Amino acid sequence: MDQHRSVVDRAVHRQLAADLFNAAWDVMDRTNRDAGDNELMIHMAHASRYHWGVVGTPLNWARGEWQISRAYALVGRDEPALHHAKSSLRLCHEHHLGGFDLGFAHEAMARAYALQHNDKERDSVI
Repeated sequence: MDQHRSVVDRAVHRQLAADLFNAAWDVMDRTNRDAGDNELMIHMAHASRYHWGVVGTPLNWARGEWQISRAYALVGRDEPALHHAKSSLRLCHEHHLGGFDLGFAHEAMARAYALQHNDKERDSVI
């Protein structure tokens, strides 16, 4: 990918993508997150998705978009949650990702619409 030229070795990108995804997930699981934790979680989810964009597959991209959406939803930021949910869903459709990933993309859409108190759209995706 020319847009992602990097001096970082592909193996390093892959390791960073996986490690950051897991670290963001660990912060998501915390019940006592503070504002700093929330920012860290969002930054790690975006950084993971960036690295997957360099070395990953459409499956990794869709899951990364889902994780970013989930992070924003957890902190109550509906607009970016919806944006990344739509990206996850689009990737699922474009690359024929089904089952698990399509379900999670729909869950992300419903969660984002629920944050907007948009019951009609929320109910249309669940």
